[in-house]
Amino acid sequence: MSSEAAEIMEKLKDKKVEYEATASIDSSVNFEDIDNRIINEVLGPERYGRVRFRGSGVNPTQYFGSSSHQYIPSGSQSQAEVQRLKDQIVQIQASTDEQISQLRAEAAAREAEAAAREAEQNRKYNELQHQLQSMMTMFHQFQNPPS
Repeated sequence: MSSEAAEIMEKLKDKKVEYEATASIDSSVNFEDIDNRIINEVLGPERYGRVRFRGSGVNPTQYFGSSSHQYIPSGSQSQAEVQRLKDQIVQIQASTDEQISQLRAEAAAREAEAAAREAEQNRKYNELQHQLQSMMTMFHQFQNPPS
């Protein structure tokens, strides 16, 4: 371990002790992300293209080798991907709109069927009421014969 790394490790240990002391007094301290917070305090925020704990100026290619490059698409590839995603969104929206229209049509058909059934039931009810009245009239005539 280099002297620079030993110094950083010592600072990290000191910060951890400091946080633990604070946490024992203050119950609002959150321990879940404490290690990352300590590293950020001692080393500063991460910077793109650098490898932590390997000294200043060391980048991923130097440390891991050139085969570890992350794929970064070119501008035209990015635009093509964005266009593909936009087209996919439009297609999904059209499909969703079609499903909504289909569901609305089915609901309207069910409502029309229900209205037709209700009208038929009302017609039969009225017909039965009329028959009952006719029977009652005939019964009364039978009970009270003309003299």
